[in-house]
Amino acid sequence: MSLLTSSADLAAVCARFARHPFVTVDTEFLRETTFWPKVCVIQIASDEEAVAIDTLAEDLDLAPFFELMANENVTKVFHAARQDLEIIWKLARLIPTPLFDTQVAAMVCGFGDQVSYGELAQSICKAPIDKSSRFTDWSRRPLSDAQIVYALADVTWLRAIYRALAAKLERSGRLGWLDDEMSTLKNPAIYEQHPDSAWERLRGRARKPRDLAVLIELAAWREREAQSRDVPRSRVLKDDVVIDIALAAPRDADALAQLRSVPRGMERSRAGSDILAAVERGLARDPKTLPKIERDKRGNASGGATVELLKVLLRQVCEAHGVAAKMIATVDDLEAIATDDRAKVPALQGWRREMFGLKALELKHGRLALTLEKGKVVALEWQDAPEAEENVAAE
Repeated sequence: MSLLTSSADLAAVCARFARHPFVTVDTEFLRETTFWPKVCVIQIASDEEAVAIDTLAEDLDLAPFFELMANENVTKVFHAARQDLEIIWKLARLIPTPLFDTQVAAMVCGFGDQVSYGELAQSICKAPIDKSSRFTDWSRRPLSDAQIVYALADVTWLRAIYRALAAKLERSGRLGWLDDEMSTLKNPAIYEQHPDSAWERLRGRARKPRDLAVLIELAAWREREAQSRDVPRSRVLKDDVVIDIALAAPRDADALAQLRSVPRGMERSRAGSDILAAVERGLARDPKTLPKIERDKRGNASGGATVELLKVLLRQVCEAHGVAAKMIATVDDLEAIATDDRAKVPALQGWRREMFGLKALELKHGRLALTLEKGKVVALEWQDAPEAEENVAAE
């Protein structure tokens, strides 16, 4: 089995890999009991070989691997790269470039939203992936042969998947479509966990400025605490408890203890004191400095109807062009378009605007019609729609 445990062997392998136009990369990590992901194995493959790096091996220096990741002459191929990139950024403060994410490429090629590696391996390579080792403890040593075989399979079939998707994108002229998504993945800011923005994960529950102010402070405290202790957020305070405290805004230990969701005794602990201090900071905030609270859009009947029509149009466009809907627009994007012709969303920019955005605006303003032909949704320019011809005749 190709398991690397020495710095010398890793340096030699990475030197060989650096001579290839691309390498495939994957990681096995644990995060169930920590805030930061704990990388246990890194897998890399070139056209000629595949290796697994035991990142927990004593005195192993990962510098050659990071040097390879920074090599501009070698494309780094991942599947669903975000978590792998977060690990590399955390360890070495670098983002692998050039970068190719096969999950994103598959969406552009019409394989659906967030298609799995196993699905691509089956569809493109006709290779079933053995998932029996997927949920094993990657931190235990020694690693079994089955674990190593499983780990290497995640980069060996990825070579053929990459070639097939890259060729399809080249033929269709869509390679450039990946640029926006790859630019997002290469932005270090998305891998930083900023306490001041931790509230955004829970933002939907705050309906009043006071609630939001307290929520911001509580979520920031929990984030700092989880990071400093390297434990999951829920080990500090569960989401529903954070929300309950934010809505109740208790001012003293007795009021905190009255909340049923708060663990018994916490009000008298250091954490209880920190929570009450966070509540006070929230209550002291100037409401004018708070982010705008998003109102529930479901109450707007006309806006909701527009969004539903835009969903139908999006599905029609994606089916016609063989692109996953998520690559074009999210529901939030559609809601933004429904309320603002100049919304700052990807769907109204670049190739997405040409493919979908312009049609969305035409539909919104009644210059595009949707109809059914042989069971399929078809978009018609208003002047081509039968209703338009009847209206003209009637006049």
